[in-house]
Amino acid sequence: MHGRIKVKTTLEQQEAKRKEREKKLQLYVSATQDALNKREVGQLDKEALELTTQILSLNPDFASLWNLRREVFLALGNERSEEKIRSLYVGELSFLESCLRVNPKSYGTWYHRCWVMNHMPEPDWARELQLCNRFLEIDERNFHCWDYRRFVTQSSLVPVTDELELTSNLITKNFSNYSSWHYRSKLLPQIHPDPQRRGRLSEEALLSELELVQNAFFTDPNDQSAWFYHRWLLGRGDHPLSIRCVLVDVEIPFATATFSHPILVGSDLMLFVDEKPLRVTWKTPEGKEKPSLVWVCDIPKERLSGNCQHTFKVVWKYGEAQKECASYPGRRVTWFRDSATEDNIFSLELSEGKSSVLQHELQSCKELQELEPENKWCLLTIILLMRALDPLLYEEESLCCFDTLKAVDPMRSGYYDDLRSKFQMENAILKMEYAEANLIIVADKRLTRLCHLDHLILVTHMCLSNNQLRSLPRDLSMLRCIEVLQVDNNEISHLEGVWNLPCLQEFSLQCNKIAKVPDLQPLVSCPRLSILRLQGNPLCEIPDVQDQLKAFLPHVATFEI
Repeated sequence: MHGRIKVKTTLEQQEAKRKEREKKLQLYVSATQDALNKREVGQLDKEALELTTQILSLNPDFASLWNLRREVFLALGNERSEEKIRSLYVGELSFLESCLRVNPKSYGTWYHRCWVMNHMPEPDWARELQLCNRFLEIDERNFHCWDYRRFVTQSSLVPVTDELELTSNLITKNFSNYSSWHYRSKLLPQIHPDPQRRGRLSEEALLSELELVQNAFFTDPNDQSAWFYHRWLLGRGDHPLSIRCVLVDVEIPFATATFSHPILVGSDLMLFVDEKPLRVTWKTPEGKEKPSLVWVCDIPKERLSGNCQHTFKVVWKYGEAQKECASYPGRRVTWFRDSATEDNIFSLELSEGKSSVLQHELQSCKELQELEPENKWCLLTIILLMRALDPLLYEEESLCCFDTLKAVDPMRSGYYDDLRSKFQMENAILKMEYAEANLIIVADKRLTRLCHLDHLILVTHMCLSNNQLRSLPRDLSMLRCIEVLQVDNNEISHLEGVWNLPCLQEFSLQCNKIAKVPDLQPLVSCPRLSILRLQGNPLCEIPDVQDQLKAFLPHVATFEI
């Protein structure tokens, strides 16, 4: 037995570890309590720093102690010379590095480092960039470090072109560096902005990026990073803030202003009648206090004179967004909108060069799809490319691709159904615009959701029958001119979205899932509703349902059950 090392049993080891943990816990709790007590009595001194150092070295995600640490630094700054304060901050940066080695994604640590750099005299920004490089080499997707890098580059005025070159180098090393692709999407619009579309690239830069990203997803078709970036490249960008459409109904009467972006309005949106300002209260169609695309106001009837002609002008205080229209005797509704904006809202403006590049990309993706028939990213990109080129020309082919997508990626079938529905709505709106009609038919399209209703302000008849809709959205109240609405053969069980449709006269809800008369409550807010079709709904089995309906909706003349 002599000369042999005694090995502890497993139970002895566990007990020793337990005691060690308890000891550390007691020290941690005691130090925490002491630090918080010092803060409570206002003792912001060096001892408070030492206490927080002990705790944050073990747990750098203790936000309250970072706050205490900043308070101590501010207090010491009033007592010490600039040189001593600088030395203190330099030591703090070293301490923060040790905390980041414990947890490189500690939000509190990175935030505190920003605070230190903002307060220390003569900060060394070059050293901070090197720190970022080191941590990004360890984890290229550390978004806390990327955020800090953006703070450093903005504070030290690093040229944007230098940062773009960095992303190029990182992407060349690893096409899967999603953070670098994202950073690139923020830098390029600053270097090569599109003068027509906010946040987008000039055509020359776009074509170059399309070539770069194509190399990436052909190298590794299953990596999603490049596919996401490609999807951003195909984005349409934002139109400038403007009033897209003004609608006035002189019979009800009301005015509606539709914007290109959701905004909050108040006294900043003004209505002029016959060149004179009119004090009105603007509200969203559903009556919510939130940013909205559509704003509505009531016009006092006494302000309108019988069969006289009137001019209406809506002016947005900020910018030059305004629209004007005129009413004529015998004409109930008048409106004016920017038709050029409406025509391009769902499509890219393609030059010959851009169209040629997108056609080449589409062909390349189809070839890749033949080699990788179950690659969902490739299939989705084919759909997006076809929509960028010509959404109506490739409509049927796109729908076939959606069916294939659902087969190869059934876990996301709901997402694909919603995206398919969005594109179907866009196509229907484009067809309606080309025909210059106020009627839209989106029947038998397997719709699961409705969208872009702000483009249907002028629609009077809408057919949504034979789809898979489970509800009607609240922004259905944007349809200020809708007179006939058909949603037969869907799966609708309630009508929460059907509020305040002032012109609705005929509503067909046949073969849905309306089970109780109170489910029709929103129709009380539709004063002109006269025909309601409910055949095929469960509520039709209720005894005396006709009498209940007449009592519940007395303004409706005809119930078809």
